[in-house]
Amino acid sequence: MTTFSKLSPTLSLIPHTTSSSSPFQFPPAESTILPDPSSFFSANLLTTPLPTNSFFQNFALNNGDKPEYFHPYSINSSSSSLSLSYPSLSSTSAFISQTFVPDLTISASQTSANLATTNNSSRVISSFTDLSVTLDFPSSNLRFFLARGSPYVTCNVSSPTAVSISTIHAILESYSSNSKTKFTVQLDNNQTWVMYTSSPTNLTRSSPSTLTFDGYSGNIRIALVPGSDPKYAAILDRFSSAYPVSGEAVFTKPFTLEYKWEKYGRGDLLMLAHPLHLQLLSNATVLEISITWHSIGGVKQASYPEIVSALRRDVKALSKTPITTASSYFYGKLVARAARLALIAEEVNCLDVVPAIRKYLADAIEPWLDGTFSGNGFLYDPKWGGLVTQQGSTDRGADFGFGVYNDHHYHLGYFVYGISVLAKIDRAWGSKYKPQAYSLAADFINIGNQSNSNFPRLRCFDLYKLHSWAGGLAEFGDGRDQESTSEAVNAYYSAALMGLAYGDTNLFNSGSMLTALEIQAAQMWWHVREGDTLYEEEFTKENRIVGILWANKRDSGLWFAPQEAKEMRLGIQLLPISPITEILFSDDGFAKEIVEWALPALSREGVEEGWEGFVYAGFMIRMVLRRRLRA
Repeated sequence: MTTFSKLSPTLSLIPHTTSSSSPFQFPPAESTILPDPSSFFSANLLTTPLPTNSFFQNFALNNGDKPEYFHPYSINSSSSSLSLSYPSLSSTSAFISQTFVPDLTISASQTSANLATTNNSSRVISSFTDLSVTLDFPSSNLRFFLARGSPYVTCNVSSPTAVSISTIHAILESYSSNSKTKFTVQLDNNQTWVMYTSSPTNLTRSSPSTLTFDGYSGNIRIALVPGSDPKYAAILDRFSSAYPVSGEAVFTKPFTLEYKWEKYGRGDLLMLAHPLHLQLLSNATVLEISITWHSIGGVKQASYPEIVSALRRDVKALSKTPITTASSYFYGKLVARAARLALIAEEVNCLDVVPAIRKYLADAIEPWLDGTFSGNGFLYDPKWGGLVTQQGSTDRGADFGFGVYNDHHYHLGYFVYGISVLAKIDRAWGSKYKPQAYSLAADFINIGNQSNSNFPRLRCFDLYKLHSWAGGLAEFGDGRDQESTSEAVNAYYSAALMGLAYGDTNLFNSGSMLTALEIQAAQMWWHVREGDTLYEEEFTKENRIVGILWANKRDSGLWFAPQEAKEMRLGIQLLPISPITEILFSDDGFAKEIVEWALPALSREGVEEGWEGFVYAGFMIRMVLRRRLRA
C-alpha cells in the first residue's frame, strides 16, 4: 500500500439518496450522438456508469488508438499491440508539448503455435480504477496493467506466446543478465530500456528493429533507465518484482487521502510522485481553506451605501430582463449571478430585496428541475450514466458539448450554486427540490461506489493529477484538457455550499476537499509566476497563466481566443467572482504580476468591455489581499 496522506479539509461520501427511496432520476435520454461503449469495455463493466473524462478516455473513443499520458510514459494501443513512449518535450513562448513517438511496441506474433483462438481480435478495457486501467488483448494472451506513476509497464502473458518488442529506432545493443530474467536494450536515440521477466527466457533479435521472447508465459516489466548513473538501473532492479494491478484513491478519515495499490510480487512498490504531490506531502496544512457564503474579510460599513445602491439597481433589473437563452451554460451563469445578489444583500443588510431575488431564482430554476423548460432540459443517459441536455442529445455542438459530457462541472456548478442559495433562503423550496438538486450535484461529485449510483465516480476530477478535466467524450491527440480552473473551483465550492444549505456534513466536506485540491492544482499548473522553474524559460517569460492545460501540452491560447488576448485568458481563469476567488488568487505577489501582465492587452483594438472588466477585478482582488496582509 502506498499512502498519500494529511490532506485537509476532510472528504467523505455524499449520500446517494435523500431518503430510503431510490435517488431521483431525470427522464431518459435517447441520444443520437453518444458513442457506443460496448466496443471498448468488457461486458461486466457495461452494467455500471462509465467514465467520461478519464485519464484513459482516448482508449474508449473512435478507434481507441490515440495516446494518453500515464506519467512517466505516453501509451497508445491498437487492436493488436501496445506502444509506449518516453515523450520528448518541445517548447516555444506559446506552448509546451510532449510528442508521442512509439519507442517500444509490444505485440504477440500471430504465428505462435500456442496462440489462443478467439473471435475477438481487439483489445478491451477489462477493469479500471482511480489510478489504473487494465487492457486485455484476448486473441494474443496479453494483459497490460497500466498504473499511473509507475516507472514500469507490466505485461502478463497468460500462456506460451511469442512476444515481440519492436521499435522505430535502431537497436544498438541488447543483452541479458546471467539469470536470463533481465534484458537491457540500447537504442540509437540515447535511450536505454530494461525488461524483467518472472522466469528465465531468451530474447532474440528477429529483425533489425524487433526482439522476441519466444514461447514465453509470465510477466514482462519494461522501464526506461532515466540516466547514465548506475544508481538508476540499480533502483529499477531492486523494485522490479512487485507490480500494481490496480490503484484506488481512498478517503479513509478526515484530512487523509490514501493511494492504495493492489500489489502482486515480492517486495515494495516503486511509484513516482509529481510536483503537486511533493508539495502537498511536504506541508500538511496547505489545504486549509474557508468555505463560506459571504466574503472572507467582510465589507467595510463605509462601503454599504454604494453597494446597496448598485444592488437595488441590479435587483430591479432582474424583473425587466428575463432569461432568454436556452443554453445550459449561459442560463446557469445567469442563475448564479442572481443568487450572488441575494448573498450580497445578506452581507450588507439589505434584506428587503431578497424576496424578489427568491422569486426570480425559483421561476428560473424550477422548469429545469421539473422538466417544463421550453426548448431544453436535463435528461438521464443510461448508456454512459449521466446527465445530458435535450439539445445536447442530438447535437454535439449544442450546450458546448454537454451532450457528450463536455464541461459538466462548469454548467452544473452554476446551477448548484443557484439552487444552494435558494435552498438557504427558502428552506421549504429546498426541501421540495432536494432530490433533483442532489442529482445535479452527483453527476460531477459522486464519490461513492459506482454499482450503487446513477453516476460514475467523480466524473471530471482526476485523483492522480488532483484537478479536473473538461473534454468529455471527445478524442484529442494531446489527451484530456481543461481551460477554466476558476469554473472548476466554483463547481466544488457550490457543492460545499449545497452541503451547508442542507446541513449535509458529508457533502460539505466533499466539496471543500475538492475545492482545496482544485485550487492547489490551479496554482501549481496554471498560474505561472515570474522566475518559476516548473516550465521552460521562454514559456515562463511570456506567460503568467496557462490558457488550456492538456495532459500532454500547455497552451497559451484559448478555445475561443488567441494568445495575445491576455484579458480573456485572465478572465476565464477568474470567473465567476465569489468569496472563493480570494483563495484562488491568494498570492498577492502573483496577483500583482498577472494584472500587470494583462493590462497592456487592453490597448488592443476591439477589446470587449466584459473581458476588460476582469482585469480590473483582478486589480481589486489584489487590493483586498493587500488590505488583509496589512491587517
